[in-house]
This record gives sequence, C-alpha cells and structure tokens, in this order.
Amino acid sequence: MANPVVVGVDGSPSSLRAVEVAAHEADLRGVGLRLVHAFGWPSMHVPPGGPPWNPAAAGLRELVDGTLVEAEQRARRAAPHVETTREVTVGEPLMVLEIESRTASLVVVGSRGLGAFGSILLGSTAVHLAAHGRCPVLVVRGRPDPSGPVLLAVDGSPAGEEAVEFAFAEASLRGVDLVALHVWNTWSERAYEGPGDPLNVVVDVERLREEEQRLLDDTLSPWQERHPRVAVRRRLVRSRVRPALIEASREAQLVVAGARGRGGFTGLLLGSVSQALLHHAHCPVAVVRGGTRGADRA
Repeated sequence: MANPVVVGVDGSPSSLRAVEVAAHEADLRGVGLRLVHAFGWPSMHVPPGGPPWNPAAAGLRELVDGTLVEAEQRARRAAPHVETTREVTVGEPLMVLEIESRTASLVVVGSRGLGAFGSILLGSTAVHLAAHGRCPVLVVRGRPDPSGPVLLAVDGSPAGEEAVEFAFAEASLRGVDLVALHVWNTWSERAYEGPGDPLNVVVDVERLREEEQRLLDDTLSPWQERHPRVAVRRRLVRSRVRPALIEASREAQLVVAGARGRGGFTGLLLGSVSQALLHHAHCPVAVVRGGTRGADRA
C-alpha cells in the first residue's frame, strides 16, 4: 500500500490549515491521509481532572476527540475522496512525527502551533522535522491560498538531487510551471570559499557566470527528460541567495529546497537557506533531505 501523507494536528489555526493542505497533497498523490495528534507534557494545556500522559483521563478524551473531529471535517471538505485515519499518540510531537516520517510519503505541519508545536517565529516541530525527517517535510506558511508556479531553489549539490526530483513531481501533480532559480555571486567560486581567502581576490565574473549556468543546466536536464510535460523556466540570478529566494516566493505556490546546499558548515543538518525560507518565505516550503530516498519506508 502506498505511503500516506501525515499531518500533525494540535488544534491551532496553523495546524488546521496544514490539514487542508495535506488533504490536497494526499488527493494529488492518490494516497491516504493520516491525522496525528501527539501529546505529552508540555505539548498541550491539560484541563483539570487527569494527568497529561493518560488520554482516557477525564476531560482529555473530549478535548482530543474534538480537535481531531474538526481536523477530519476540514480534510473531508478539502478532499472528499481521500481516505482519512486518525492516530492519537502519547509522546513529544517532535519525536512522534519524526517516527511517522519513516513510513510517510510526505509530512505536513503548520509553521506555528500550541505548546511544543510552537515558538516565537517558527514551530520547533517544523525545524526539527526539516532537519531530521525521513521523507519530504512541507511547512505551511505565508499568504493564504498561494498561487503560481512551484519554485525550486537550485544549488547543484549532490544532496539536493532529491529536492529537484520532488519539485518536478510537485509541478507535474499540480499542473503548473516549475521555476528553477539558481542564485549566485562571486563567493560561489569554489577557489575562494576558504575562510582564509583574501577579500580582494580578483574573480573572472563572466567565467563564473558561465559555470553557474552550466551547473543549472546540468542539474535540470535529466529531470526535464523524465517530466517532458512540465514547463520549466530557468532563472540564473546574481544576488544574495536568501533574499533572492524569499522575494521569488512572493509569486510561487510552493518553494522546494534541499536541507543543505553547497556551502555552510559540514555537519549541519539544516542549512541557512532552508532555515531562512522556513522563517520568511511568502508561501509553503518543502524541505527535502538528501539520502533518505526509500530509507525505512515500506
């Protein structure tokens, strides 16, 4: 049986919006939708009458059931033909959804939530899953009902190949164009990446631009052959990477990025570009970790 789309539900407006997006994603893929509510201190405000680790305690079952009923109603309105199941699990949402990601085709979460699902800028669940999830993670944020193409952040890294594959598949499922944006600057030059390099080094800008264009073309060509019906718009922009991608997200319905790119510090699980998009993009963001294709998945 095909792996379902999993969505984290905590009853917050952000998570209910995520449910609608997840239902639509499940419908596009022709798979089921799994609503997951995880709780454990301090992941929810527990009413008087029972400890947080016992879902059968007085008051808790009604609260959880009400949350899931509303989520299921949202899902059915968004995608009436999708088979929807519920799961109530005791445990920290971070760990529960990470485990769920091992047998999911996609995990969807809101950008903010309640309790352990929330933080000042971005829910800790979203950041944790983007760094550790075993399948693509879609964080629902930005303007309501975004339209436009799928935007792919092309970095040319081997680890980013799965993000490219995911972006082409999403554009195909949604029936929209794919904008493949590769942002470069003089610090893209491999020879000048070391921390001890002089700042006044002379760069052959035209040669570098040609190399970055070749990287963009080489990254996209194999996938265009596999998805001939997807219209691809290639964009090569000389700019600062994070601001350029955030600005481009204003016209997109989804941004797709790898968890890590060419730069950054070795060992980091979530790169600065991915984090910037998760915090500031104007539409939902899908983060795809490299090396997880088929891992621990049925």
